[in-house]
Amino acid sequence: MKYGLFMMPSHPPERNIYDAHQWDLDYLTLCDSLGYDEAWIGEHFTSPWEPIPAPDIMIAQALMRTSRIKLGTGVHLLPYHHPAELAHRIAYLDHLAQGRFLLGIGSSGLPSDWALFNVDGMGGQHREMTRESLDIMLKIWESQQPFEYRGKYWSVNKTETMYNLLHYFLAPYQKPHPPIGVAAASYNSPTLRIAGEQGFIPMSLALNTDYVSSQWEAVTEGAQKTGRTVSRRDWRLVRDVYIAETDEEARHKALNGMLARVWSDYLIPLFKQLTFLPSMKHDPEIPDDAVTPEYMADHLWLIGSPETVAGKIRKLYNEVGDFGCLLVLVYDHWQDQKGWEQSTRLLAEEVMPRLADLTGA
Repeated sequence: MKYGLFMMPSHPPERNIYDAHQWDLDYLTLCDSLGYDEAWIGEHFTSPWEPIPAPDIMIAQALMRTSRIKLGTGVHLLPYHHPAELAHRIAYLDHLAQGRFLLGIGSSGLPSDWALFNVDGMGGQHREMTRESLDIMLKIWESQQPFEYRGKYWSVNKTETMYNLLHYFLAPYQKPHPPIGVAAASYNSPTLRIAGEQGFIPMSLALNTDYVSSQWEAVTEGAQKTGRTVSRRDWRLVRDVYIAETDEEARHKALNGMLARVWSDYLIPLFKQLTFLPSMKHDPEIPDDAVTPEYMADHLWLIGSPETVAGKIRKLYNEVGDFGCLLVLVYDHWQDQKGWEQSTRLLAEEVMPRLADLTGA
């Protein structure tokens, strides 16, 4: 099983943007040295708790400080970019990364972002735009001939050579394009059907078993539509992890540090208003008010000693079915730097070796 990071990136609203960015770069450097396989870096526009709107800028800087870890956008929100412009930025960054770039795409799930860009997320316009944008970018990268594309949201011309000098030339370094991952949050996600249809990497939040199973069902439904065979080895599951020498220490640090604060101050209140809490409950009869950081520690977070966390990952693997990569949600633990770095090392050095038999086949 591979292991890596999913960075929103998340920082508390009072954190200085520059300092937060440097913390992320330092942490990516540490994980590169410890053998983490990949890191996906998010893009958001209207959440003070997720203050990084340009993951490609962070990736460009991180490439200069790392040597082996693969770095991906987690994700570029396609409704908010002109596909021809984004196709060029991605191709350029792919050349800079020399095989270490992953392209994560998504349709966006924050209503405040929909409002900022005047996108009808409630009516599904964001998903329509995602499909159209992706179609345009793939055509730009893969087509050897000029074409005209007249879409519902964008129109693009890949022209013949003009003035004997000017033409499209910037194809990606990886052929025909970087590996593409698709992240989604909704139950039985329509966006993850795109992953199945196209053979892309699916990425899912690992919440309750019913929710996670619905995510894989969406992938397989998409694959059936186009006659593809999908592999669970490609499936990435995202979860919170905190490891310490003992179960008691890990629980104490998780519930008295940034992990609990992010959930109590941001994610639980947000998910409650977005009616997303049912996906986090092990029993649908649990009232919303019972979903607290303590509840998350008991039922969802992968926290404890190395032996305990290895057992929890194995249990998750058996409950939801095979998956090929665990992605750790990353928050800004600058106030518990020593403990968080220890957790990061323990996952690489003591937890994952215990799971070497889990292949995600």
